[in-house]
Amino acid sequence: MKPAYKLDRIDVKILAVLQRNGRITNVELAEEVNLSPSPCLMRVKKLQQAGYISGYSAQIDLAMLGSTMTVFTEFTLKNHRQIDFARFQEALEKTDACVECHLVSGGYDYLVKFVTSGIDDYQSIVEGLIDRGLGIDKYFSFVVLKTPFTRQHVDLTRLFGDPD
Repeated sequence: MKPAYKLDRIDVKILAVLQRNGRITNVELAEEVNLSPSPCLMRVKKLQQAGYISGYSAQIDLAMLGSTMTVFTEFTLKNHRQIDFARFQEALEKTDACVECHLVSGGYDYLVKFVTSGIDDYQSIVEGLIDRGLGIDKYFSFVVLKTPFTRQHVDLTRLFGDPD
């Protein structure tokens, strides 16, 4: 799918800054990307309308709220028809504890990230998925012991180069 709005160097800079700080004021953003505020705001609106910016959210420190457990799970399905994948993905979308779902190549079909209140909660979720007859052949669980770091943004210039 080709985007309707072609990015230039300034657009990429705007996206990079917003990635790091979605709460930045338009005046501060304009200053950081060397534009005046009005054209900067127009560009941000175009980027939103074109779908490059899919939303804004707060990053919550879950450890401050209480104990949680993160588990990465590999799922292999019994059958590999499109309907089997769709049914499995739909079930995961309706599972609040599922925060990421990736269809992958290799020795299994999906890599899924769950954030739960603990092992009992996680086991209940997986048993519920199995009991729903979604065609799960096998699954392997990997409990996260520690997360040394996470990144909430990617280096757009490294990935896509300078668009000009």
